[in-house]
Amino acid sequence: MEHLSVDVRASLRLFAFYLANGTLDLDLLDGFDYRSTVYSGSSLEQVFAIYSNVLQIDADGMVLNDGEAQYRVAQWVRVCCDPSYRVEPPFEDWETELHL
Repeated sequence: MEHLSVDVRASLRLFAFYLANGTLDLDLLDGFDYRSTVYSGSSLEQVFAIYSNVLQIDADGMVLNDGEAQYRVAQWVRVCCDPSYRVEPPFEDWETELHL
């Protein structure tokens, strides 16, 4: 049985911290208190789906793109708070897929 690498576990922990603390991508989400918007079951589920779908890990279990994964989540959160915001590039289906 294999476990997630320490690097992946650290990325997930820090992502959860930033999300819960209201400090996810401060540039993109400045002025938006998104916590009440995304702390419902299905929204929070989507946040973690996007993060884990976008996250890339090398053969040694090292995270390659934590910042990009967090940014894509921040873009989704921004749309939830500001429907006029346009995500660039638009989300692809694989990024928002909810796996069973």
